[in-house]
Amino acid sequence: MRIGIITGASSGMGKEFVKIAMEENLGLDEIWVIARRRDRLEAWQKHYKEQAFRVLPLDFQKKEDMEELKQKLEETTPQIALMIHSAGFGIMGRIEEISLKEQAEMVDVNCRSVVELTSIVLPYMEENGRMIYMASSAAFIPQPGFAVYAATKSFVLSYIRSLRAEMRYRNLKITAVCPGAVKTEFFNRAAEKKHVPAYKKMVMADPKKVVKKAWRDNLMDRELSVYGKPMQLFYLGTKIIPHRFILHFMGRKKGA
Repeated sequence: MRIGIITGASSGMGKEFVKIAMEENLGLDEIWVIARRRDRLEAWQKHYKEQAFRVLPLDFQKKEDMEELKQKLEETTPQIALMIHSAGFGIMGRIEEISLKEQAEMVDVNCRSVVELTSIVLPYMEENGRMIYMASSAAFIPQPGFAVYAATKSFVLSYIRSLRAEMRYRNLKITAVCPGAVKTEFFNRAAEKKHVPAYKKMVMADPKKVVKKAWRDNLMDRELSVYGKPMQLFYLGTKIIPHRFILHFMGRKKGA
């Protein structure tokens, strides 16, 4: 059985990845859609009756849910042609404003789940298979006011780059998607403790366009997918301008 796996499939970027996977007609026997909300996942089968979906309402903060995915793979022993990991979350605010529990949850979901999911699916990835991971432009530089999230995405980016190098012998196409702000439910949760900065709102991208570029970049076996001129310039700037100089201004409180 040849399958695709898409996490975070109930909303936002994950939802757009499901749509594009359907449009491309990849010849998959099943698409395994994973997220916490069962009702949203079940809606995929209602809208696309020609495609078989396997609904897996899993929460990657729970180790037993990750173990459940592992067991299902062991039982079915599929060939995975496509794996897209979109699950994750961030909370804006200074470190002292965010509870320790919330900070730990960000690290757990954004970092541990990437490592654990990758280790679980790798034995089943087919030759020339495709893997797409949602990282963030926050991975390019430390970000006061978004410190833990940015640090977790730096981890993800470093991990994916190493994964690409290690998996070259299997011809896997592995891409880290690093957008700036995107118009999704992500920012509703991210801004619970702090308003989204004006500059982020100005460059906020359409998730459909971000996903289409990510899809093309992965087909071309590009390591990074950075959508939009503003974010591409930002990425270049973080390579040229010393981070300590940027952080000197970013870390200031208002009125300081």
